[in-house]
Amino acid sequence: QWEAVSVTTPRIRLGKWGEGMAGRFLQEKGYVLVATNYRCRWGEVDIVAQEGEELVFVEVRTRRGVEFGTPEESVTAAKARKLVATAQEFLQEHDLVHSDWRIDLIAIRLDGDQRVQDITHLRYAVQE
Repeated sequence: QWEAVSVTTPRIRLGKWGEGMAGRFLQEKGYVLVATNYRCRWGEVDIVAQEGEELVFVEVRTRRGVEFGTPEESVTAAKARKLVATAQEFLQEHDLVHSDWRIDLIAIRLDGDQRVQDITHLRYAVQE
């Protein structure tokens, strides 16, 4: 009988830390967090928040340095399609299909000492 063990890699831990940082960043700007790590058959969205009357689906990218490209460059066309499909599923599931919504990207860059170098918030990062 094997026991299920939760394995977290440094990359997963970094991602979770970044999502928490992004959530606090949004709350400081007056957003209300609705859900985190929403999953469905199409994919996952890190944060669902409300800004005024608009629902905001947020993809969070946390990077150490820029050797693998910027966080913004890491959202591929395939990932963008999954984000749109996931957002639409959330809206249907919660009977919000007539709501205004958008997809944003929050990019967090860390320096060599693992300190936050900058946080960039790109509104309307993915268009449907």
